[in-house]
Amino acid sequence: MVFETTQAIRIEELDGKHIPIIAITAYAMREDKEKCIKAKMDDYISKPFEIENLLNIIEFNLRT
Repeated sequence: MVFETTQAIRIEELDGKHIPIIAITAYAMREDKEKCIKAKMDDYISKPFEIENLLNIIEFNLRT
């Protein structure tokens, strides 16, 4: 479901406007991160996470 939602968002992006998508998941395997990035998500963080790490990821993705 998440991958389909990501694809729907990417299709709707118009005029070069990019919507950052960050996966927050309980899955922590390397291949899970690769699946998220391959699905055109911008970043990934697994639970449990430190709020500071999440804020850094959000800030980074808003700058790019």
